[in-house]
Amino acid sequence: MTDDDLLRYSRHLMLDEIGIEGQQRLLDASALVIGAGGLGSPVALYLASAGVGRITLVDHDSVSLTNLQRQIAHDMTSLGRLKVESAAARMAALNPHVEVRGIACKADAALLDEEVPRADVVLDCTDNFATRHLVNAACVRHARPLVSGAAIGFDGQISVYDSRSRELPCYACLFPPESGFEDVACSTLGVFAPLVGIVGSVQAAEVLKLLAGVGEPLAGRLLMLDGRRMQWSEIAMQRDPECAICGAG
Repeated sequence: MTDDDLLRYSRHLMLDEIGIEGQQRLLDASALVIGAGGLGSPVALYLASAGVGRITLVDHDSVSLTNLQRQIAHDMTSLGRLKVESAAARMAALNPHVEVRGIACKADAALLDEEVPRADVVLDCTDNFATRHLVNAACVRHARPLVSGAAIGFDGQISVYDSRSRELPCYACLFPPESGFEDVACSTLGVFAPLVGIVGSVQAAEVLKLLAGVGEPLAGRLLMLDGRRMQWSEIAMQRDPECAICGAG
């Protein structure tokens, strides 16, 4: 750790739970972020500012004017630009010592099988069930912890799905692929702008905890936020032994 690092991350180093060893683990770590929009924006900025050494962003979309209400990694100068390029530029401005790689395509099974094993932790910052299930399945196959968030309207949810433990549920245990959940897009119902910031910030916090070895992760618990009342609730989740994704074998 350089003198510049000691100054940049001094507020982490002051925390007994993190200190120099925990910060060094962050500097040595890699994260895969699927989605560079509403949730991916605060996630990407906080991971970069906290010094996570290698961050890969995956998103096929470009920045539009409707994104700027909530996607804080982008601004007016980003309109028409690929989101992974826009976010990477903002991250570099925050912390030029972090290695950021952008992949401008949809996250399919082949891409995930290539990228998930390279990461220490994976973040689902997407907005559709099909991609969430692909990400979850890849994390189960390659035994990588998954930090998943979702936000629509005034409602948000966050959890950690850690398939490294056979006792913990995966995303499909709670939301089976065959259950027929329908995607609800922000363009249809809207989304309260700060909600994605709150959910994304909690996702970033869970990732930093996992990487630094701090505290207790949200594994086995689903944290839900009612933004109308600003009220949090939590439910315990159980692993489904018959789950088609993590229950086989």
